[in-house]
Amino acid sequence: MAINLEELRARPLDPEVDDEIVRFATAVDEYLAGDLDEDVFRVRRLTQGIYGQRQGGTNQMVRVKIPYGRVDAEQLEMLASISETNSRGWGHLTTRQNVQFHFVELRDTPEVLRAIASVGLTSREACGDTVRNVAGCHLAGACPFEVLDISPWAEATYQWFLRNPISQRLPRKFKINFSGCATDCGQAMFNDVGVIAVSRPNEDGTVEPGFRIFLAGGLGANPHPAQALEEFTSRDDLLATIEATLRTFDHFGNRDNKLRARMKWLVDTMGIDELRERIFKERKFLGASATYPGGVPEIVTETGDAPAGMGTTVPADTGAPIEFSGLDPFRRWELANVVRGRANGTVSAYAHCKLGDITTEQFRLLANIQRDFDVEIRITNRQNFVLRGLTEDQLPGLYDRLVTADMHRPGAEMARDVVSCPGADTCNLAVTQSRGLAADIDRALAEAGLAEVGGVRVNISGCTNSCGQHHIADIGFMGFERRAHGRAAPGYQMLLGGRVGEMEIQFGDKATKVPAKTASTAVVRVVGQFAGERTAGETFRDWLDRSGGAAKVGASLKDLDVFPTPEENPDFYVDFDETGPYVSQVGESECAT
Repeated sequence: MAINLEELRARPLDPEVDDEIVRFATAVDEYLAGDLDEDVFRVRRLTQGIYGQRQGGTNQMVRVKIPYGRVDAEQLEMLASISETNSRGWGHLTTRQNVQFHFVELRDTPEVLRAIASVGLTSREACGDTVRNVAGCHLAGACPFEVLDISPWAEATYQWFLRNPISQRLPRKFKINFSGCATDCGQAMFNDVGVIAVSRPNEDGTVEPGFRIFLAGGLGANPHPAQALEEFTSRDDLLATIEATLRTFDHFGNRDNKLRARMKWLVDTMGIDELRERIFKERKFLGASATYPGGVPEIVTETGDAPAGMGTTVPADTGAPIEFSGLDPFRRWELANVVRGRANGTVSAYAHCKLGDITTEQFRLLANIQRDFDVEIRITNRQNFVLRGLTEDQLPGLYDRLVTADMHRPGAEMARDVVSCPGADTCNLAVTQSRGLAADIDRALAEAGLAEVGGVRVNISGCTNSCGQHHIADIGFMGFERRAHGRAAPGYQMLLGGRVGEMEIQFGDKATKVPAKTASTAVVRVVGQFAGERTAGETFRDWLDRSGGAAKVGASLKDLDVFPTPEENPDFYVDFDETGPYVSQVGESECAT
């Protein structure tokens, strides 16, 4: 049964939150009246999770934080209402498990903040120099490999740093990710703080669950792998260790040069050993703080963090496109999108969101599915939803409902599931239409019968900043301006072999440069070669190394790096989703303010 949105929007808010929104609404009025300085207002706006768009004027993007991706039916209904009333009829899921709404009028943003607060959500500190959304493995609590259920730990971390005075004006943004096991589905290895649940043997023969903390990782134009802080961090010390790391960053981060202000640069300036020692020293004396966060958080004690169990059922190999031939649509979806835990009996299923977009109607249909099937829903870091807590007999009915919602396509989290940043559609820094390329790759893989190949991920960024995480994809693309025949044209650097998992990270190696309009052909060739040549259980990176590496595979694609003259094919000089000649336009960066 759908909620009464009017009653919900009128629901009384927590006094602190209500006062915060009132103060921001006053700032909006002052700014629009010309009574508040642009630089001052920008900081206040970004801290509230409201980001300028390349369209300029009063068009804004509102980023809603969804800690570790967990969202309920009431929240889905409200997000549907915002997309319909305040945005353009759809929202966008991000790789950090946020929901973004574009083309929101600045004057309407306080109304949006009040609406999301009415269902227990916030955009506070979703942008700016703050602790960003706390991300986590979307299968936490249902994963057959996990050491601990990291869900309550991620929730405790989110609650602790939200509106915390120490996390308001940092040198730069600060990102925290959680994974429940070494598989690292939460992608801890390229964050400022990455937390992975591990265990260690005790002298009495028992096994103690706890964490290994990685720090100072990052992507962007200069990717850095995260490095281990210590071998084992106890459950009692976890929050204190994260706070000590944050305080160290606050003390020593570069406040004079935003381009070198992230945590990763401290490794370059002081070295990892000194950075570790400063964190340990900070943690040692943190107990004297009036707000010392030591011990197991109350929410963890209340809800528990026991793992779901061990063991898994591995579906038939999906490396070759012929795997799904001859199967009925439901069976194809089940093989590609359903995850089962053998020992714990969990059943989870992915709902596919093309390009990470979800319409008003899809929000509402998902809310109804959650109520009717009594399941938990989380956003994945590949811009989909996963429905957890299912039973086997619910799967056929769920599939039918997903068909109605157009979220049923087999291959969520597979080759067709291309991840892309918003690109030049709305971002000030993007130089290419990455979303348009993502859609074209989806089309090309489907036409080639390769859309459901498993074990290969494609990620696209519209500039060097890696919001699309191209560095850690099997096949990654970074947009940049090309010059050919005296004209500007959209192009991409293709990288191959990126991966993250098993507490390791490898960044993709440069393969070749291609025009935007031949990038899809390059993907089809590489995915086809991989699907046809790989051995049983072979990863993309292993296949790539066996095939001579990114440079050799890239050399086989050199024939695609050719620009016809504008007269021969003017389409090469027009980006996807554009109608006029390509122009590289970069606005003022709010990522570095």
